[in-house]
Amino acid sequence: MTFHEHQHDPRQRGGRRGSGPRWARGRWGSGSEERPSAEQRAEIKAWFTGRLPDDFYLGVPEVTVDNEEILVIGALSVVELDEGATAEAATTAEEARIERFREDTREHRIRIAEEAQGRFGRVVSWGATVGGTTRLFTTANVPVMTRLRMSQRQVLDTLIDAGIARSRSEALAWCVELVGRNEAAWIDELRSAFARVEEVRAQGPNSSRAEDS
Repeated sequence: MTFHEHQHDPRQRGGRRGSGPRWARGRWGSGSEERPSAEQRAEIKAWFTGRLPDDFYLGVPEVTVDNEEILVIGALSVVELDEGATAEAATTAEEARIERFREDTREHRIRIAEEAQGRFGRVVSWGATVGGTTRLFTTANVPVMTRLRMSQRQVLDTLIDAGIARSRSEALAWCVELVGRNEAAWIDELRSAFARVEEVRAQGPNSSRAEDS
């Protein structure tokens, strides 16, 4: 079960661009469609892996990067309950442990996030997982501009008329979340294929010339 807490707009305070690497400050400007490369994502993940205290998470955290945001999610220790505890009790205990982590690490996470924003030019969001419960907090709410044909707009308007969404933007977000949930395996295959393409590019003529020089 995944819980999303309040979101923040990366254009507001705390989401300002820093004085980090050139690729973070220039190429990923607001509205840019250029995606972070595998090398850049690996650099960010390595930085967080080395920067986070050893007692923050169990093992290496999952670090996800896009044009606007860095999302860091890690596992916490499992809650030991009495034998025969209900599933509802287990979920309650897991939520409580995540909330304790959130409160206990708040100041430290803020300092790390500020460092990362200055270095990589991205807002930083956090999350934690205990057992079957995952909670994300202060995730970025990023506006995305798009053009839709009438038939596509009618899909969104139908969701509004049915009371599923309050606006076209909310309806579009609902559609994206639904695709992500139901087609997770397919999307993972696309990501893996893209990663392989990047690896082939890195081994291409340009990299060979760079090594020769």
